[in-house]
Amino acid sequence: MAELTTLARPYAKAAFEHAQAHQQLANWSAMLGLAAAVSQDDTMQRLLKAPQLTSAEKAAAFIEVCGDKFDAKAQNFIHVAAENERLLLLPEISTLFDLYKAEQEKSVDVEVTSAFALNQEQQDKLAKVLSARLGQEVRLHASEDASLIGGVVIRAGDLVIDGSVRGKIAKLAEALKS
Repeated sequence: MAELTTLARPYAKAAFEHAQAHQQLANWSAMLGLAAAVSQDDTMQRLLKAPQLTSAEKAAAFIEVCGDKFDAKAQNFIHVAAENERLLLLPEISTLFDLYKAEQEKSVDVEVTSAFALNQEQQDKLAKVLSARLGQEVRLHASEDASLIGGVVIRAGDLVIDGSVRGKIAKLAEALKS
């Protein structure tokens, strides 16, 4: 995983710097998201791994599948990635680009898993509190998991706050074992 990130980082950084310089962060994020999805398709994976095809042929096929969603700069990006045999890294490149974009915009995606559905008022209040704590704009994504019994688990990047009953029981069991 770390090796893929290392290989993808220069491409994500170059795309981010270009997009930032031309005020096209949202466009490039969408383009890279599409490229990542296309690169994960089984048929496209077989095509990208085909040794008999040149990098130019792989790039042309990739761009043809994406249609008019790519401008000239994005097409050039695909050609460069193809020449360096990095088209299979597009999902990682897209993820890194979105991380750079979120850092630039001072925003963070937060995944909240609760035992019961949170209403909109609860979500708004939680987002406000997390925004103050993290010092960034929070984009909240809520989901349910009945196995938590009660409480919530909050994930924001590397930060995990486990306020679930299941988590507290697990901590108690660990304390009793030691």
